[in-house]
Amino acid sequence: MYSQQDLDEAVAAGAIDATAAASLCNFLDGDRLAPAVDEEQFRLINSFNDIFVSIASAILLFAVGWIGQSIGTGMGLTVDSLTSQGPSPFAPLAVAAVAWGLATFFTARRRMALPSILLLLAFVGGVVATAMIAFAMIAGTNSLDNNQPLGALLAAGALASGALGAWLHWRRFHVPITVAAGAATVVGLMVALLVSVLGTDANVRIVVLTATLLLGVAVFLFAMRWDSSDQARVTRRSDVAFWLHLLAAPMIVHPVFTLLGLNDGRATIGEGLVVVLLYVVLAIAALAIDRRALLVSALAYVLYALTELFKQIGAVELSVALTALVIGSALLMLSAYWHQARRLVVVRLPQALQSRLPLLDRVPTLQPAA
Repeated sequence: MYSQQDLDEAVAAGAIDATAAASLCNFLDGDRLAPAVDEEQFRLINSFNDIFVSIASAILLFAVGWIGQSIGTGMGLTVDSLTSQGPSPFAPLAVAAVAWGLATFFTARRRMALPSILLLLAFVGGVVATAMIAFAMIAGTNSLDNNQPLGALLAAGALASGALGAWLHWRRFHVPITVAAGAATVVGLMVALLVSVLGTDANVRIVVLTATLLLGVAVFLFAMRWDSSDQARVTRRSDVAFWLHLLAAPMIVHPVFTLLGLNDGRATIGEGLVVVLLYVVLAIAALAIDRRALLVSALAYVLYALTELFKQIGAVELSVALTALVIGSALLMLSAYWHQARRLVVVRLPQALQSRLPLLDRVPTLQPAA
């Protein structure tokens, strides 16, 4: 099965004519009886070789991390230098370096999707861990004891290093998930700075949840900027938007439901109904932007809320089964009639907003991935 990006690259390389490629897309879309705009193209695995390379890469990264830790321990370069115990910066540094080296072949030359994602996460994670351990060594473990503001400040510095690493990785390899990884480090940086300022303030949890919600909205708007630049979803910008939406969704959903008190384990009928209503609102938003990430992120909350509602009305033994039946049926129906439901939502929106959303109907027009 060839992805949209494969066809884009084939057209760019001159292996296939753009008109023929568009005709092929039309045929496949018509054969599936679903417009291409509703398919949310997303490349994760091209073949089993992606899985094979990912497993081999994970084993290699584990090995170099272990060796790096052993070297750091032998040299006494660990968080606790007096006892030569604790993590050493050599372990994540080795992981980041090897991940970058592997990406020069499997990402830049072979364009393998799953290994590219794994290597990107290993690189950014390695950079963040290296910086965090190094900062902790400089500050000293004694100064970090019961010192939440200092710990948060060091975490902010490490996350800033991760953001820089993600930017460099994007400039070199242009893996779509890199932008989301960079955005995640920036979000973490801002939250860490907020915690370092608030310290042990009693309201820090509420403030952090509120800040996370606002930052989630910002990431969502950033994702929409990428989406609106590729309304036909035929370039790499759409893949970037996909990962950003996947990041933004839990950042929006979790704080909202937590601030509503749903996570306290005592959902009332009123709270359950509010959750269901909010899920309907999220479904409408998901239809409008043609992204299913919002629905998936809030799924656990609505399942819990409906289970509690069924218990409240007396269906204790069947509460889980009834919840699964209702939600499963609703999501399958929505998936089957996604395009029709989306049309009902989009045509009622202001024209100015419609002009920035993914297209409802189109004939696929291929262009080189960008």
